[in-house]
Amino acid sequence: MTPPETDDSDAARLRHRMVEEQLRRRGIGNAGVLAAMESVPRHLFVADQARWAAYEDEPIAIGLGQTISQPYMVARMTELLELDATSRVLEVGTGSGYQAAVLAELATEVWTIERHPELADRARRLLDDLGYRTVVVVVGDGSLGLPAHAPYDAVIVTAAAPHTPAPLLEQLADGGRLVIPVGGRNVQQLRLIRRRGSEFVETDVLDCRFVPLVGQAAYSKDD
Repeated sequence: MTPPETDDSDAARLRHRMVEEQLRRRGIGNAGVLAAMESVPRHLFVADQARWAAYEDEPIAIGLGQTISQPYMVARMTELLELDATSRVLEVGTGSGYQAAVLAELATEVWTIERHPELADRARRLLDDLGYRTVVVVVGDGSLGLPAHAPYDAVIVTAAAPHTPAPLLEQLADGGRLVIPVGGRNVQQLRLIRRRGSEFVETDVLDCRFVPLVGQAAYSKDD
């Protein structure tokens, strides 16, 4: 059976339902985050054959062993960053580019780094086509961050690390927030870290499951 196509009106209706049923009812209360999630066309960030499922509350494979996170997780992580119109954000793990688009709805500048050139190129083209000019996609080792453009008001990591990479902490501005899944390969804790001068205050938020963050300051490919 061929999945039905999703046109603009269908997509808008499904996004609204996603916001009301998956996000607002589960405690996402930040008006800016809710508006961003209702604005970004999530179905364009997945393969054509998966578009019918784009607004369900589940992750979707995007190739090369990577996924686009479920809408609730995208919204929760974004809410934890406490972004405003002056925020400079670093995203580690571009993937499809969807999270970067949501961030761009809220922040003034988004840098996003992806280790797979194919995914980076695809995300860059789509973000450009959709008019997200404040997003810069870079190919590289996300576990090392992007020191050339630091410090960042917020850092979001969309893959799981065995520990918080030190370079990401170093690139966080004073008062900045870092959101990252930390733990084993199967189950992690979503962690919020706030920088206060030379101190970092950590709070575990919820259990989660992400693909591993591979890089010099995280997992090796063979771990």
